[in-house]
Amino acid sequence: MVPFGLQMELLTAILPYAEITLSLLLILGIVLQQRGANLGGAFGGDNFASTFYKRRGAEKFLFNATIVVAILFVVSAFLGFLI
Repeated sequence: MVPFGLQMELLTAILPYAEITLSLLLILGIVLQQRGANLGGAFGGDNFASTFYKRRGAEKFLFNATIVVAILFVVSAFLGFLI
């Protein structure tokens, strides 16, 4: 059993590195999800083909992993605020 004070020191020492790692993973996950959306859709044009799109396989895994990493990043940022 590790004393509480030592646990807090360990968490304080590791938390910044965890936040940096999670932020880089989050950026990577978001960038990998970018698809070739046409320019008309960016300016309000109709793009109905992408409205009814279903993720499958590796794309679904990447989407879900990005959500998990985002949640972990928010939790680590909140912990860093509390400490």
